[in-house]
Formats: sequence, C-alpha cells, structure tokens
Amino acid sequence: MGSTLPLPTSFKVVIVGAGLGGLGAALGLLYGGYMVEILEAAPEIAEIGAGLSLHPNSIRILSSWGLIPQLEGNANVPRSTIINGWKGNEISVLDLIAEGRRFGYPSWDLHRADLHSAMLQRANDLGAVIRCNARVIDCICDDVKNIATVNLHDGTSVQGDLIIGADGVNSTMRQVMYQKKDPPQPTGDTAYRFLTAADKISHDPQLSQLLHQRNLWFGPERHVVAYGIRGGKFLNMVCLDHHDSLGDLMTAPATLKEVKALYQGWDPRLIKLLELSDKPTLLKWKLCTKVVSESWSHSSGLFTLLGDAVHATLPYVAAGAGMALEDGAVLGEVFSRLPKGKRPSINQVKRALSIYEACRRTRTQTIVKRGYLQQHLNHLNDGEDQQRRDEMMRMVPTRPGEALVWRDPEFGPWLLSYDHVQDVNVHWPEDGLEERNSTHVHGSML
Repeated sequence: MGSTLPLPTSFKVVIVGAGLGGLGAALGLLYGGYMVEILEAAPEIAEIGAGLSLHPNSIRILSSWGLIPQLEGNANVPRSTIINGWKGNEISVLDLIAEGRRFGYPSWDLHRADLHSAMLQRANDLGAVIRCNARVIDCICDDVKNIATVNLHDGTSVQGDLIIGADGVNSTMRQVMYQKKDPPQPTGDTAYRFLTAADKISHDPQLSQLLHQRNLWFGPERHVVAYGIRGGKFLNMVCLDHHDSLGDLMTAPATLKEVKALYQGWDPRLIKLLELSDKPTLLKWKLCTKVVSESWSHSSGLFTLLGDAVHATLPYVAAGAGMALEDGAVLGEVFSRLPKGKRPSINQVKRALSIYEACRRTRTQTIVKRGYLQQHLNHLNDGEDQQRRDEMMRMVPTRPGEALVWRDPEFGPWLLSYDHVQDVNVHWPEDGLEERNSTHVHGSML
C-alpha cells in the first residue's frame, strides 16, 4: 500500500465474523478510510484448519494490502501441480512457474493460520476494533435514521452505518437477512485433513518431492490433495470421500484406521504417508455449499453479506479463500470511491452495494458450479469416462472445458487474472459517484 491512507470518515462499518472473509472486508474498508469494528462469536480469535492454496488472483490482492513481506517466509511456492491416477500413474503436469509469469503473481500454499494471523495483525495496525465473545443474534435496520443495530447474546448491542455478515457457510446473519432458516446444502462429500512433519518424509525421495509441488490423486468416489506449507516444514494432506458419514453433524472425530480403509490399494506413496501420521485420531468435515439467489443486501442499504455466507463452494477449484479475499477487495475498492469529507448518503451506499454485488455474484456462482463439475470429474470410476478425462487433461494446448480446471483456456485465465480494480471500473456507472484515488497498488511480483 501507499505510505498514506485516506482521511478517516465517521462512517462506521460493523463486520460480523473474523474469518478470512471478515478480515478481508475489514482490510479493504480500513484502507479506504473507514472505521471498522469486528465482532467474533468465539471466545478468542484462532483460525482453525490446515493448508490452503492461493492462486495469482489471491496473491495480487494480498500484495495490494501490503501483506507479502509478512507472509512470504511461511509460503510454499510450488513448482508444479501433478495430477495422478489413484494407482500413482502420472496423468498430467501443470507448470506453476510459467503460470505465475503469465499472470504476474505466483501461486502459494500456506497454513490458513499464518494468513489469518497476518491479516488480523494488519487490521489491528490500521485501527480496527476487534471484539471476541460477541455472538450476534439479530440485526435491526432503521431506514428512517439510517442506522443499523446488531444485538448480541449477552444483551448488549452495537450500532453501525453498515453491517457486513461474514460469518461463514453456517451463517446466522444469512438467516437474519432473509428471516428464515437457510442451511447450507450438503454435497455428499467428507474431508479428512492432517499434517505430517517434513522430517518424517525427507529421508524418502519419493515422498520428499511432494513437499515442493501440488499433488492430486483422482480415483473412484474419492481423491487426495497434498502439498507443502510453512516453507516446506509440513505436508498438508486432505483426503476427500464421496460419502457422507456425518449425518446431521458438520464435524466429527475420525480414526486413521478409517482413512486407511478408504484408500486401500491406492498409490503406495499415499499409504506411506498415512502410516507416518502420528495422530491416531483426526477430524472429518462435511462439505457443504451455499448459493443465495436473493439480493445479498438489505433494501435499507444498511446490511450486506459476504464470503461463504452467500457463495460457499466445494474446495475442488481451490478458490474458496480467494473468493472471500476478492469480496473484501471489491467492497473496499467500491467504498473507497465514495466522497469523503462528508458522510455518504444512503443512496450512495445503496448504489455502492449494488456495484459490489454486480461485480461478485456471477463470478462466485460460476466458481460454485465449477466445483460441482470437478466433484464429478475427480471421482470418476475407472472406465471410458475416466480415460476420456485423462486424455483431455494431457492435451497441451487444451480446448475449453478441459478437465484440468486451471489450464482450461477460458476458465483458467478468467479465474487467475482477476483484478478487482478493473472489475469495479467495468461496473462503475458513467454518471456515477465521485471518484477517489484507488486503494490498489498496480504492478507485479514477477
């Protein structure tokens, strides 16, 4: 970012949820000069989970927020993505170094907690007020006074000029917005995640190379993803099974024995990795999606939704975290263009929210739809369809609709080259709101 920020405005934004989506919205708005208060239901802020993959579109945004120096020491920069069959046969290779040169930014693999910590620290540094143990139960929009009030479980309340619901796939704020129970959609898939220390696999050449690339194995009814994180100190591994063993639960304990049984007969490298795990128990997650068909914003212009609350996707395009970051960047860019020095009018805020949604709705829904296609392609049973998929994945150059999603000549560039400032420019009305200096830093890391 630049050395100076816009002058602060008295316009206060209250963000419900301190995950990646909420913190992304906070950073976008803080850099735009807005007051931000973040309400987190948990007693303390601690991002759970393990690894996540970020593509050039995400790194572009993190760069615009000035977070690269804080993150690059813990980032893995994979050289390639290797797609394997379930027996270990190599199907296709995607050159991530060339991809990074093409799109101006690299791909990174990070521990989710490292990204979350860096974003949280930057929000603190920029003056965000962050409250824990602040579970929101309701939001009242007063369209006469143009003020919104969120009521907390302890009987207290917080007021803001704009409320942002960024509380994830099981969003309470989504139910508040639409005044109905609105649960996410189960996909039938279950994820098992765990980490293995690099020193346990570094002695084995077949396993140690997995730390420096993204690795996928596709097989009947399930697949596996593995890659290095924290500078190659750990291997993050996710086993994905197209069977829902959780019932009404979102998470539940699982055993390593349970996972081994699912992947019996698979690539010997996977079996070795499972044998090396020192955790006999782990957690399994129900994978759900959510697409909201209604407007993301309240008619009053005082309340909107963001991230997984409105567009939760399967992780099979490795784009869920990136979409949340893009949401925050777009929202911040749009609001940075509202005139400062005086409070924006409610009509300006409504128009800003409509531009935000116009930028984000089609893109995020396309990602969700493609996630379902990858669910089908990744889990094909052996046979003609699987052989046709593998043949398509080997094609270079490829044709549109190619099964290796990131090399698809239409979908890949559309996903990876995204620039939130250009997107806002496209959707900005010609008669529009008063322009301000962009909060975006143009340029490249490569």
